[in-house]
Amino acid sequence: MAPERRIALVSVGAALLLICVKLGAGLASGSLGLVSEAAHSGTDLAAALLTFFALGVAVRPADRGHPYGHAKAQHLAALAEAAVLVVVSAGIAVVAVRRLADGAHDVDAAWWTFAVLGVVIAIDASRAVVLRRAGRRYASPALGASALHFASDLAGSLAVLAGLVATRAGHPAGDAAAALLVAGLVLVAAGRLIARNVDVLMDRSPAPEEEAVRRAIEGVSPRVELRRLRLRRAAGLHFADVVIAVPPLAAVGQGHAAADAVEAAVESALPGTDVVVHVEPAPAQAALVERAHAAALRVPGVREIHNVSVLQAGARTEVSLHLKLPGMLPLAEAHEVASQVEAAIRAELPETDAVQTHLEPLGGETAAAALAGTDGERVARVVRERTGADPRDLRLYRTDAGLVVFLTLALAPERTLAEAHALASEIEAAVHEAEPGVADVIVHTEP
Repeated sequence: MAPERRIALVSVGAALLLICVKLGAGLASGSLGLVSEAAHSGTDLAAALLTFFALGVAVRPADRGHPYGHAKAQHLAALAEAAVLVVVSAGIAVVAVRRLADGAHDVDAAWWTFAVLGVVIAIDASRAVVLRRAGRRYASPALGASALHFASDLAGSLAVLAGLVATRAGHPAGDAAAALLVAGLVLVAAGRLIARNVDVLMDRSPAPEEEAVRRAIEGVSPRVELRRLRLRRAAGLHFADVVIAVPPLAAVGQGHAAADAVEAAVESALPGTDVVVHVEPAPAQAALVERAHAAALRVPGVREIHNVSVLQAGARTEVSLHLKLPGMLPLAEAHEVASQVEAAIRAELPETDAVQTHLEPLGGETAAAALAGTDGERVARVVRERTGADPRDLRLYRTDAGLVVFLTLALAPERTLAEAHALASEIEAAVHEAEPGVADVIVHTEP
């Protein structure tokens, strides 16, 4: 048996014992206060039984019919407990008011009634402490509700004790007044219990926790746009549905990394939260080039896009791009894909007047043979003439298409990216001129 259910079962036994003791003493002494406390303990018995059976349901794992688990069974139990408390306490209040109005008080405040109350107070106090600790430890609202019941029992027992003391001192109305006070305490506790559990059952978003999650997501780096956050709770657990937006050119891996960062942020704010993150592109905030690129990538069959540019010629806007498709694809099919890409870009950018696509075959794996460093002397000389230094790294490969040159240039860190790119392009052209057999030159610049 789970520890939560074992604790609830002990509470059932305690409630049964209290009912017997209070009801027997109340009937024997004629004390309405003790009878009201017996009724109060009767509600605790119902509460403990509901908690016991509800916990048996709540601990069941999620299944196909209940993908979020069965934790809300505890809140249903707590709500039922509160309803029973309201009905019983209202009945006790009516009887107490009648006694006070009629002046009919026949109470025997004998010494043994005080002894009974002493035992009752000890049981109430011990069970309230045990259940409160268990409720916190297992994050169980049902156990917390039972703790609240035993705590209100303790307060009621103290009120009944005061009423019996007043009765023994010559004020017989003290017992009915104590019963009325117990009823009031129960009604207040039941009202709080109903409000708290109705909020959970209606999926009311917990404001403090939601604000903490929002702050955590705002601190994610790199920043993401939070489009929607829905937070709810059940039996001490939180469930968060988050929608974020990332730049439309972000790769799948980047979007997944952003979702992971958001999940970690929510976990840091609310440990143990079940988080679902949905990632969307943010085209409205992207540049025209990014929007055009993203629109082209959404077309089925598109594998690679590069050199996307947007030309503004007066009032006219034209988009151009290089589109790579499988080399063995028939030209007619490749043209159809290009037409779909053009249509997608025009739909994404209504202000576009024309879209020009350049079709290229996709590159595949190429067999290559590395060449000795001495074979690249002419390439190194080209680099020295334009930079005043040898390349940081130089590698040559012989392929079926010709020579492939990998160059790494060390440049001053204060140079701009535009200057570095211009120099790399200049060296690439010079290498092609110096080595007619070169098929491709890949220049990497670094500080």
